[in-house]
Amino acid sequence: MKILFAGTPENAAQSLEALIRLGIEVVGVLTRPDAPVGRKRIITASPVALVADRHSIPVVKSNKVDAATIAKIKECSADLGVVVAYGSLLDSSALESLPLGWVNLHYSLLPSYRGAAPVQASILNGERETGVTVFQLDEGMDTGDVLIQVPTVIEPGENAQRLLSRLTDLGVTALLEVIPKIASGFLLPIKQDDAQASYAPKISRSDALIDWSCASSKVEHLVNAMNPEPVAWTNYLSESFRILAGRSTQLADTNFVSNKPGLVTENSGRVFVTCGEGSSFELQQVQPAGKTPMPAVDWYRGQASKGPVVFE
Repeated sequence: MKILFAGTPENAAQSLEALIRLGIEVVGVLTRPDAPVGRKRIITASPVALVADRHSIPVVKSNKVDAATIAKIKECSADLGVVVAYGSLLDSSALESLPLGWVNLHYSLLPSYRGAAPVQASILNGERETGVTVFQLDEGMDTGDVLIQVPTVIEPGENAQRLLSRLTDLGVTALLEVIPKIASGFLLPIKQDDAQASYAPKISRSDALIDWSCASSKVEHLVNAMNPEPVAWTNYLSESFRILAGRSTQLADTNFVSNKPGLVTENSGRVFVTCGEGSSFELQQVQPAGKTPMPAVDWYRGQASKGPVVFE
């Protein structure tokens, strides 16, 4: 079975590397074009392209699978397309370009959390379970027939980076099970129930702004969901202030919980922010504007002498 792999970001690159290492015959790679990266905006090949180059696999770079791209794909003589976060929908002509069609690896238990940000959405909504789905790609957004699902528990305090890493490993396992079954014809696709669908649209920076009037459990979900990108933030002294890590907690001090949401205080060497519903959020790691990440207590002790510390 000859595979064309389509993907772009780092988790897709890890999946590609694992499939190659475990004996899957990848004869071509489709990825997005080189793009500016970092503060200096250096034009850089995608992580998937870099893996392909290391293994001398032909690479097709395109933002969409149009007629010219399809012609290049056919030159690879692949049997099946495997998509992991490529970043563009495929139309009917693209879907019909390979003899066995295309499958997609999605980081949720479909039809839950269709869309671009299923990992963040599952954490943000306080889900206790998620997983991976390999499904037959069609023209819809994550609507194709399910081929396999592998569930997993979301660990307490787990952020999006750690969860995505685990789901990437689970996804490789699922693909290794599905690909041989497609080759042999021993698969029974299951239609998704559209009535049960939920959605996970792309996350923007504005989605990561913390509302301290919410319960601290919601603040914790937001902080974990937005790490590593775009990172939860608040305003402090009219500048953006990043919250990298923390946890929901309760303090018995009634004077504390009656404070205005956003007030920052120290208690026994720990730093807390007053939240809504009589709750508090313990700050663990923060990043002030223009500075590197630091323990919250170190930052707070440098601010407390200046007067009350309040997030806006």
